[in-house]
Parts: sequence; structure tokens; C-alpha cells
Amino acid sequence: MAITQRVVTREGHTWTVLGSDLRVAEPVEQYLEYLRSERYSPNTIKTYARGLELWWSLLERRSQSWTAVGVTDIGTFVGLVRRNDLGNVTALRPGKPAEDSTVACRARAVMGFYRYQALRGVQVAEGLYETVRARPGSYMPFLEHIARKDGRRSSVVRVRVAPKPVPVLLPDQMAAVRSAEATWDAGTGSWLGELRYRLLWSLLEETGLRLGEALGLQHRDWKPGTGGTAQVEVVHRDDHPHGLRGKSGRRRVFVGSNLDRLYGDWVWALCEAGADVELHDWNSAYIFCNVHRGKRFAPLRAESVYKHLTVTKRRIGGLPDGMTPHWFRHTHATALLLAGVPMHVVSRRLGHADVQTTINTYAHVTEDVELRTCTDWQRIAKAWGASGDH
Repeated sequence: MAITQRVVTREGHTWTVLGSDLRVAEPVEQYLEYLRSERYSPNTIKTYARGLELWWSLLERRSQSWTAVGVTDIGTFVGLVRRNDLGNVTALRPGKPAEDSTVACRARAVMGFYRYQALRGVQVAEGLYETVRARPGSYMPFLEHIARKDGRRSSVVRVRVAPKPVPVLLPDQMAAVRSAEATWDAGTGSWLGELRYRLLWSLLEETGLRLGEALGLQHRDWKPGTGGTAQVEVVHRDDHPHGLRGKSGRRRVFVGSNLDRLYGDWVWALCEAGADVELHDWNSAYIFCNVHRGKRFAPLRAESVYKHLTVTKRRIGGLPDGMTPHWFRHTHATALLLAGVPMHVVSRRLGHADVQTTINTYAHVTEDVELRTCTDWQRIAKAWGASGDH
């Protein structure tokens, strides 16, 4: 049985796949190294490694070489993952069918592996892809006829995932989370409670940042609004102690004065705790850091945030059981689109590499708004009739 192994390097942590003999699965490692060279995040590497772990385990169980597979083998793998029927080689919940998104993720890892091998000249991989040419009358993206005049390579194994509305939080739910963390005491002129987490939730709510992007922020990335609009600069870095980093290079996200003031209060609280004395380089210090446990002022772990949110949900009550920090991002995007902000602007603010990602994720939001305009049929019909009188 193959396993996914965490590896710590000088550049941070990453993941690889070991075979049943506990040796590195070299073909898989070659592909994962390629992904690392393409600057894929450690979490993405981990996801791909998990999918390839399942694939490698199946091959070992069948005593089958990875170079002697075909479409039927890939289809069998997809079916086993879907039914969660890979025996003891899967980390999925036993007996519960896997969701389409999980199946697609596992299949994408395997097909990505063979796409890479095809580029290296491995013959078997060629049979897993086909050349697709646009049919007459079919939709083609702008300039597709030029960019794809020889056709495009497409996987013969595709898992369709039905789009699902993204989960969002209501305004009163987000307000309850903020209030449960810290409240302002006018009598003492100070914050009471966990100001660090109030700032974190407020930041995620107002900017739509990914949790990893927020935890990777350093003090030099926050540009206070002194004479202008405050902004947070999301910077791609590879040196975070816990492997966190932004996914989309560098971008600026403008923030409001209340959030900027809250950050200033947090800086003041850190200084009162001695951070300005203990930290040798304030600019490169992380905004969200340890203050109660672990090494003082060391960067906060994502796992700690999830654990804290679990406790907060139990304490507040009334919050969705499946709520995660990523729900703030979905809520931010949904609110912007409902307010009429153009899709391409929302895409840039979220840091999506392609506006199509934004469209695919949040198309239902704009569709609902557009369809809602059709509900007042009498008004539409009246205007229709009036225009016909001329």
C-alpha cells in the first residue's frame, strides 16, 4: 500500500508518495517535482500526492506497471474512488460514496501525471488524450481558431461536477463571530477579548482573502491609510515556516478605515505585549502570531485557526456546522456581485488567475439576480405594450 509522506526541506515542507516498499515512487516524484518547479502551493502538492497515492496503491495491488495502463484502467480507478471501494488504501470515509468534486480531484491528479509523462515521451500516456477540434457551429472562445488551429489535447477521462451554490454567511452571523472574539469597552478605552481573531475575521470578511494569504501577511504588507485609502498587499513568498503562501502572485486589496483602525489597535496590543522589543525586524514579522501558546510572536498556524473556530461555533451557537474560514471569502464575493460590482473587478480582488474561475464559481449569483428581474411580469408586459403603441 502506498502512502503520502510529508517531507521537510530547507525551502519548507512538501509531500511525496512512497510505495509499499517504503521507497519513493520515482515516476510520481518526478511529476511532483515538476509541480514544485511551477510554484504550486504545498497544499496543492499534497492534494495531487493523495490522488496519486490511491492510484499507485491500486497498481501495486494489481501488480500492474504504470506504463501498462489504458483508458479502462483509469475508468476503473474513477469508479472505485466514486464508490469508495478501494479497500484499505483510501483515506475517504468508509462506506460513504465520494462526492463528485472529490472524484474529479483524484482523477485530475492521475491525468495530470500522465499528461506530464506524455510530454516526456512516454508512449502509453499518449493513448489517454485525444485531439479535439471545434465542430462547425460549435462555440469557440475568442481567437480559438488561431490558438487551436491544430486542435487541443483533452483528457479522454473526464469527471463532470455539477455546480453547487457556494456557502455564505449572513451579516448577523458574521457580526456574532466578531463580537464573540472581542468587544470595545468604552470605560477602559480598550478591547476586551481576543482582538487577534476579531481582526482576522474582519479582514477575511472585508477583503475575501484566502486564509493562507491572511496568515502570510507581514506588517510591511499593510499600508495604513495615512492621507489615502489603506491597502493590504498580498505577496507571493516561499519562506513561510508553515508553508503558507499566496496563490496568485502579488496584488493590492484596498480596505476601509474601520478595518485599518482595528489593525492599528492590534499593533498597539502587540507592542504592549513586548513584540516591539522581542522582534528584531518588525517589518518582516507576521501580523497574525502566537500570543498565548507556543513561541511568542511566531506565525499562527492554519490548524490553530480551524481549532479556534470550532470552539467559537460551539460557544456562539446558530452557526452552520460546516462553516470554515473560506466561507468569508465566498460571502465577500457574493455580496460584491449582488451589489452590482462587475465580474472582472471581483475576480481581480479575489486574486483569481482567470476570470473564468470567478464565473464558474459564482455564476449562480449573477444568474439569480438577472432572473429575479423577470418576476415583475406585469411591469414588463406594460412596458412592452407601451413601446408597441409607437
